[in-house]
Amino acid sequence: MLKILTVHNRYQFSGGEDTVLEAECRLLEERGHELTLLLESNDHIGGKLSSGIAAVSSIYSPSWGRRVRETIRRVRPDVMHVHNFFPLISPAVYYAARAEGVPVVQTLHNYRLICPSGLLFRQDKPCESCLGKGLAWPGVVHGCYRGSRLASAAVATMSAVHRTIGTWDKMVDVYVALTEFAREKFIVGGLPAEKIVIKPNFVDESTGPRAARTCDEAQEGEYALYVGRISAEKGVGVMLQAWRELQERRGCRIRLEIVGDGPPFDELKREYQDLECIEWLGKRAPSEVFRLMTGARALVFPSVWYEGMPLTPIEAFAVGTPVIASNLGAMSTMVEHGRTGLHFEAGNADDLASKVIWAWSHAELWQEMRQAARFEYEARYTAERNYAMLMDIYERAVASRCAR
Repeated sequence: MLKILTVHNRYQFSGGEDTVLEAECRLLEERGHELTLLLESNDHIGGKLSSGIAAVSSIYSPSWGRRVRETIRRVRPDVMHVHNFFPLISPAVYYAARAEGVPVVQTLHNYRLICPSGLLFRQDKPCESCLGKGLAWPGVVHGCYRGSRLASAAVATMSAVHRTIGTWDKMVDVYVALTEFAREKFIVGGLPAEKIVIKPNFVDESTGPRAARTCDEAQEGEYALYVGRISAEKGVGVMLQAWRELQERRGCRIRLEIVGDGPPFDELKREYQDLECIEWLGKRAPSEVFRLMTGARALVFPSVWYEGMPLTPIEAFAVGTPVIASNLGAMSTMVEHGRTGLHFEAGNADDLASKVIWAWSHAELWQEMRQAARFEYEARYTAERNYAMLMDIYERAVASRCAR
């Protein structure tokens, strides 16, 4: 069994990265590995000045370097796995591990190393203006990190400094990209291709899907389902426009259940209150989400940014629900058009409306897709498969450090 030091900077609002971290730690502990967690939180960051100070600390934090070295000397881990070092932990932890002879694995949950915002997204569409540049000056000009040029300059400097001194090349033994799409972007952005492996996120059936009905038992309902944050980059506006198109121009009253919350929730609910077929459910417990997902005919995933490796489509596959997704970024490969769901052109509400109509007009084919979705989960996204991949990654990291 391995001793694993896990390092993570939590966000102010818990999201997918925190969920993945918790699931992965649970996966390892259940199989007998000894985990030591070092966690930081962004809770006290607020306002542009505070964001700027935090971003400056992301370049190198001596206190975190000392903390990691002290922890390594105390627990003697076999490997250090960093999930997120930004903004308060910094790459100082890499140097601390290197000084103590401990191999480093870094999961690339977002695009922070090659984009100040971490999203490759600006002005409601994908943006690659900073990709491959020595200094991400477009991100500084546009204030892509928290709307602040000062904070964005600090983030861009962090990335540029560590690229220049060889941190990304020398201090990390294995990078974990979540998809082939993301891996390609990181290579273009300057990370060493030979060190980047692919390991997707996963969903453990014991924490939810198993409690829902199985694929064979499920009977799809007459509703579509959206689960996620209510925000611009998630494409919620595109989805709502599609449902207006369905109701007002095509005479289709297909019910849409919306699960999730976010700043525009109340405003959008008012704007689309005339659409009687939409039900705004707000936040729901995971058990309720899985119940809704199992009964839905389709999960709608209208994101207009590249995404990292969203869990929601995996959860849908786990209960045998096909996904209607934008053909963009990770979703272009996660969903196989015509087998595990349908693709529509990102940002195109008319195309989304057409795909929804197709799903409701081909019941027999859609049932085949339900089975294929479940098979996709079993082949790629189970806890057991993910555990085997993670062990291979740790072994590779240890071998890499031993070879130095």
